[in-house]
Amino acid sequence: MAQKNPPPPVPSMADLLAKPVLLLGFGFGSGLAKKAPGTAGTLLGLLLFLPVLLWSEWLAWGVLLLGTLFGSFICGQSSKLLGVHDHGGIVWDEFIGIWLVLVLLPEQSVLYWVLAFIAFRVFDIWKPWPINWIDQKVQGGFGIMLDDVFAALFALMAIWTAQWLII
Repeated sequence: MAQKNPPPPVPSMADLLAKPVLLLGFGFGSGLAKKAPGTAGTLLGLLLFLPVLLWSEWLAWGVLLLGTLFGSFICGQSSKLLGVHDHGGIVWDEFIGIWLVLVLLPEQSVLYWVLAFIAFRVFDIWKPWPINWIDQKVQGGFGIMLDDVFAALFALMAIWTAQWLII
């Protein structure tokens, strides 16, 4: 009989508050969701980013750039602290993925925000090639981030293609 690996450790909210990098990695606690932590992280990322994007596109690009630059460190350190590569609760990469989709939408409207959320989640979960290859082969914080950046790019291609076909 094959041995099952034990489930990865799940930190508590107290653990996140004690280690700021884990608090960021776990998306301010959204990654602690018992079911679908990636979806919870994506939703919180969308809700936190929209006011910034609507207030100033330049500020939104700055937040995205800084979040991406520090993201490899945040995801990598969170992974090291837990002893698990790409723990399901690490959702900073989902934040960056949805932020990338949001800043590059054809227009800012509720319809496109919903499409952004759905398309990003579909590609992040489905992981078609090369996303699945990146997810399996690229290690560390950079690898955790990179597959979500590619899922964002696939989501954007789908949204822009659909928009182009409809207009």
